[in-house]
Amino acid sequence: MRGFIFLVMVNNHSHTTEINYSRAFAWGISLNVIYIIIEASYGLMINSMSLIADAGHNLSDVLGLLLAWGAAYLARSTATSKRTYGFRKSTILAAMFNSLLLLIVVGGISIEAFRKFMHPHPIQGKTMMIVAGIGVVVNALTAFFFIKGKEKDINIKAAFMHMAADAGVSLGVVLGGLLIIYTGWIWVDPMISILILVVITFGTWGVLKKSLLLSIDAVPEHIDPEEVRIYLKNLPGVTNVHHIHIWAMSTTEYALTAHVNIPEPESNNNFLSDTAKGLNTKFGISHTTIQIENDKGQNGENHNCPTN
Repeated sequence: MRGFIFLVMVNNHSHTTEINYSRAFAWGISLNVIYIIIEASYGLMINSMSLIADAGHNLSDVLGLLLAWGAAYLARSTATSKRTYGFRKSTILAAMFNSLLLLIVVGGISIEAFRKFMHPHPIQGKTMMIVAGIGVVVNALTAFFFIKGKEKDINIKAAFMHMAADAGVSLGVVLGGLLIIYTGWIWVDPMISILILVVITFGTWGVLKKSLLLSIDAVPEHIDPEEVRIYLKNLPGVTNVHHIHIWAMSTTEYALTAHVNIPEPESNNNFLSDTAKGLNTKFGISHTTIQIENDKGQNGENHNCPTN
């Protein structure tokens, strides 16, 4: 028979201070809006579809940055009785939609690149190089604003990849202009664009896949659920571990619930707090709910049950 159950919520609030990227978003958006105006204007002046298409790409980046900035702001909002986690998960949704937006833009630019293969026209290579060169600097600088947080937050990583990808596109336009000047090969411009788009697609697909999995509460890829189970099973006094669930509350915060069998829970009064600290230190799981079960009739088998 089951003796008694303790249900305790242990939240470790000693989180590492999150970097506020508001200034980075503000600078990135401002620089790109100014550059879009310059690039589109010169594109129309010299009738360069490459510059006009790249300006459209930059515009999508600005929209993506606005989306990521809004999600980062919502993630810091206070929880309510109806939204007990606040808007933390909006960072995951922003990363997902940001990636989808970039893939849509990639599709549009690909169509334009193939169209240029079929209907080439003369381009002022020097002007194209200068304007695109400014784009390389602007987008690389904007990407640099987010480089510190790209490995810890997929929302920030999506913003970083957006800007880094656009810097690559602008660099491709510069190289295309250079080759056109020296060789007259107009087809070089769409060819370089297509190669860059392939690289962008591979990188973006990873972020999209990760954000999609997190949006359906899959275990974050850097956390091995079996290692978590073994860690809990090896804690003092634990005879059985089951009903383990691990999911992302946001792009930087992770939660866990688990049932553990301890025949004599009174023997370790610090078990819950020590377990929460250990999970946070070893796996980065900062929100932990542990249900302690005193069930001497259990045979001690260990299992990880995917459902309650």
